[in-house]
Amino acid sequence: MFIGHYAPALLLATDRRSPRLGPLFVAAQLVDLAFFTFVLLGIEHMRMVPGITTMNAMDLYDMRFTHSLVGTAAFALIFAGVWRGRGGTWMAATIGGVVVASHWLLDLIVHSPDLTIFGSGYRYGLGLWNLPQVEMPLELAITAIALTWFYSETQAKGVAGRVSFWVLAGVMLLFQAINWLTPQPATIIDPVPASQPLLALFAYAVMTALAWWTGATRERNAGPVALDV
Repeated sequence: MFIGHYAPALLLATDRRSPRLGPLFVAAQLVDLAFFTFVLLGIEHMRMVPGITTMNAMDLYDMRFTHSLVGTAAFALIFAGVWRGRGGTWMAATIGGVVVASHWLLDLIVHSPDLTIFGSGYRYGLGLWNLPQVEMPLELAITAIALTWFYSETQAKGVAGRVSFWVLAGVMLLFQAINWLTPQPATIIDPVPASQPLLALFAYAVMTALAWWTGATRERNAGPVALDV
């Protein structure tokens, strides 16, 4: 799952007690931000194996720190702790932590078995990456529902607020299309070149920057802006 990970952020950002959309976009992909950084540092590992799943060639064989359930929970607690430490409310910190934790559950739906509970041992994954006729409409549906909810529950602060939302939505769909349409490599690539995790980190950075802009230029419908920014 790629842009589908942002659905919880879009849904919960409309709550006045929640952090704004930009920080929640960080929370939604914090686990993957850490993973691709760890790949660059040689702490965790991946390789490209053509045909390992129908939709992509990523063999995510070493994600013991970021994509174990315990590891994801630790990242959720770290995000919540940092948010609370910088003056955010307990509720906002909890919401941010929930968005971080949602990453593992959404990955569980699409990954082939490569997720663990403690970092080793039995691996979990329902494998929808092998069923593109199910995964693709599912990811588009949950993203569309979340975008529609965010749009309906917020109001634009002038032209910037109208433009920012549609730019964000368009770039998300563009990046997802690139992700789906990029052909699998012809041979095994092990280790992956640094360009691959760097490209992923670049995509996350662009979408987060656009989410920050969107969150700053749209106002929640439910009342005054919350204290968390």
